Amino acid sequence: MKIIVGLGNPGRTYEKTPHNVGFRSVDLLCASLGGSWRCESKQKADTAKAVSPCGETLLFIKPTTFMNLSGDAVAPLASFFKVRPADVIVLVDDVNLLPGRIRIRPAGSAGGHNGLKSLIERLGSRDFVRVRIGVGMGHHPVANLADRVLGKIEPEDEAAVEDGIRLAAEAALCVAEKGVDFAMNSYNGPETVAR
Repeated sequence: MKIIVGLGNPGRTYEKTPHNVGFRSVDLLCASLGGSWRCESKQKADTAKAVSPCGETLLFIKPTTFMNLSGDAVAPLASFFKVRPADVIVLVDDVNLLPGRIRIRPAGSAGGHNGLKSLIERLGSRDFVRVRIGVGMGHHPVANLADRVLGKIEPEDEAAVEDGIRLAAEAALCVAEKGVDFAMNSYNGPETVAR
C-alpha cells in the first residue's frame, strides 16, 4: 500500500487558494481511479481507497485539521496501515516554483512549509516523497507569505496552476507505481524559481 496525501485547508473559504493545490491534485487523481471520499472524523481526515492500473493499493488522505496540524491526521493512519514514511507521497504547494511547474523530491526539510513541518514531526522522519506544485510568488506583492498562499490565485496564473495540479496527479501515480527515481527522471525539469 502507498499513501497519497493532499495538503490543504478544509472549507469552501480556502478551496481556490494556492495553499490548497495539494487537495485539488489528490481529488483529481482519486477521481481518475474511481475512488470515493469518506469523512473520517475520528481520523481527522477525508479518506478514499483505489487500486492503481498496475494493481497498487492507494490510500488517499486529505487532512481536515488545517495545514499546520496535517501530521495529526496522516501519522495515525500510516501507523494503522503499517505504511512506512518512504511509501507516503505528499502533494504540496510551493511558492518557489513558477505556476505550472512541479518538482519531486524523495525527502528533505520542511522548507518553511508548516504542513510539511507537521508531517516531519508526527511521522518522525523526513523520508517521505514530496510532489511540489508551483504556485509562484504572484505578480502583485503582498505583505506576508500567509496572505499570498491563503489569497486567491491570480487570474493570469490560473491556467498554469491547473496544469501543475494535473501534472502533479500524474507524477504522484508514477511515484506509486514506478518509484521515486523513475518519477524524478520523468517529471523533474530545470529548477525554476518564481518571479
